[in-house]
Amino acid sequence: MIEDIGIAGDEHDAEAERTLSWRAGAVSLAALDMDDAELLHGWRSDPVTAHHMGIWPVALSAVRERIELDIEDNERDDFLILTADRTPVGHVALTGQSLANGTAEVELLLDPRHRGQGHATAALDALVDLAFGELPMYRLTAETHTTNTPALTVLTRSGFTQEGTSRAACLHRGSRLDVAVFALLRPEWEALKRPRAWDA
Repeated sequence: MIEDIGIAGDEHDAEAERTLSWRAGAVSLAALDMDDAELLHGWRSDPVTAHHMGIWPVALSAVRERIELDIEDNERDDFLILTADRTPVGHVALTGQSLANGTAEVELLLDPRHRGQGHATAALDALVDLAFGELPMYRLTAETHTTNTPALTVLTRSGFTQEGTSRAACLHRGSRLDVAVFALLRPEWEALKRPRAWDA
């Protein structure tokens, strides 16, 4: 699920020496680790995030357990999004990877204090370049509620096409929400007129 969300705490100093996994112009990606649990817990606890993603806030211990499981999951890669000065501004992931089929799903969370600065699009572009430029992916998908305008905008800017709508696919706070289904294919990515992450 794609989301444009909240963050708690300032972890800038802790990120100063972090090893970068992928550089991409305005942002870089660093592999998620257990020390990031408090950051993710803060993001997931944000009311706007909970609404747009249809999730319930969970205990910090549950977030730690989830990260530990995700790190061991060979079908996903999770990254912290860092600005040029190593400020953490969100989380992005490539999940449900099938190398046999060349498919995966993208997920994105962004600190609301850093909205409107292009970080969400930059991070998604970086993840897409990783998927198509370093991994043998052919099709990437993403889903978000049809009312989540910021996420819909970011997906469109990054070249994704809305393929359809899963009607009433999510129950949240007593309401049924429609979910927009997006996809980006390798030939479409190749046709995009923008610098690649490795050109930064």
